[in-house]
Amino acid sequence: MAKDVLCEVNNCSYWGEGNLCNADRIYVVSHQGKQASKTEETDCKTFKPSEQ
Repeated sequence: MAKDVLCEVNNCSYWGEGNLCNADRIYVVSHQGKQASKTEETDCKTFKPSEQ
């Protein structure tokens, strides 16, 4: 798991100094159901489709 997860939403309760996320886990949502093919279809800036 990534050690330095960044967050720009400073009003989130998990936001930490230096834009670090202090949540125990991360939940990524797709706007297209259960599969996404592009970053823009998720709420995750670092989304990369898996190779199938």
